[in-house]
Amino acid sequence: MGMRRKSSLTWYFQRWKTRKNDDGVGIGSHEHMIPRPLARAFSRHSPKMDFPIHSLSHKHRLAATYPWTSSPLIISAPMRVMSGPDLAVSVSLSGGIGFIGPGLTPESTSLDLAAAKSVLPPDHNPETLLPIGVGFQLWNGSLSHASSALSTHRPCAAWLFAPSTQGGQSEVDQWTTTLRAASPQTQIWLQVGTVSAALAAARSATPPDVLVIQGCEAGGHGQVNLHGSGAGFITLLPEIADALRSSNIPLFAAGGISDGRGAVAALGVGAAGVVMGTRFLASKQARICKGYQDEVVRASEGSTSTVRTQLYNHLRGTFGWPEEYSPRTVVNRSWREEREGVPFDELKRKHDELVAQADGNEAWGPEGRTATYAGAGVGLVREVRDAGDIVREVREQACTIVKMLGQLADPS
Repeated sequence: MGMRRKSSLTWYFQRWKTRKNDDGVGIGSHEHMIPRPLARAFSRHSPKMDFPIHSLSHKHRLAATYPWTSSPLIISAPMRVMSGPDLAVSVSLSGGIGFIGPGLTPESTSLDLAAAKSVLPPDHNPETLLPIGVGFQLWNGSLSHASSALSTHRPCAAWLFAPSTQGGQSEVDQWTTTLRAASPQTQIWLQVGTVSAALAAARSATPPDVLVIQGCEAGGHGQVNLHGSGAGFITLLPEIADALRSSNIPLFAAGGISDGRGAVAALGVGAAGVVMGTRFLASKQARICKGYQDEVVRASEGSTSTVRTQLYNHLRGTFGWPEEYSPRTVVNRSWREEREGVPFDELKRKHDELVAQADGNEAWGPEGRTATYAGAGVGLVREVRDAGDIVREVREQACTIVKMLGQLADPS
């Protein structure tokens, strides 16, 4: 899992000890900035642009804050349960930022962070932040457990998501204030899916350090409007960037990104980093059932094979999600039969019977009945690979594409 130069984290810890900026944060070298082809593509023969390109304007700040990373910055999303310590560490060792997702219990976060420490390289300096992040689901999360976990383990970032409908931005502010007090150097990331949510966060008394702009293509639970739909990141992110022109908050893109092509699209509309979730479900380090992972690899044509529906939440006994959130999942028999008018009680009985079978893997697939939360880019996920290889491949693809696109502006 090491980089071509000596281990990224070995380099990071050495740099942390020897170089500091005015805020006492380790400074990364130019090797961790936006690659030269990307800079040229935006600068050579380019007219003056009156809109922000966050992928360029925040490169120094991100390299200083996360000095083990390489550009373009690839992040693994904090998917509940499935984003565990092995996945997070593998992504960070490969120059990205790996996140641990919420667990089954409030205590799971601290246990997972402790496990992540145990698989870091032996030269990890315990005085520095952990080079991984952790995600928190606010509407049913435990702030006291989250605060304790951050105080004890000091991850580099805390990703906040889904406040209750009643709490809204006030709930986000409460979590932000408490977590910053528990671990002052830990960066606060906030996931949003609308312009109004981004504006409320940026204008609050406790703005986040990073905004993750999740488009409607994303798998799992995302923000939707009253009609059950939303905007893709290709339009949502630049609109938010324009609205937050005067702020200094980096914007990261999420939703349907599965390879270097999606990464370049995100960078082109102004993202400073790229988040992938579904792609990492098909990684060797994902904490996932075989039947679930097989279905992620099998599924294709995400525009028709995935839908947003609360059905699978309810079949699994999950209720209480804020009304503005709805999950995207791969369809199967449960969804088809619901559309045919089969009563919920009957769907629930069939679901529970199938899940209870010996290995449970028959619960997934076209004839399965339980949830396969995945994004609209699931059709681009065709094999299970090492998470570190995924990070490196997406980064290399993106750099190659940018270099090729740069030729479009070259008169020679």
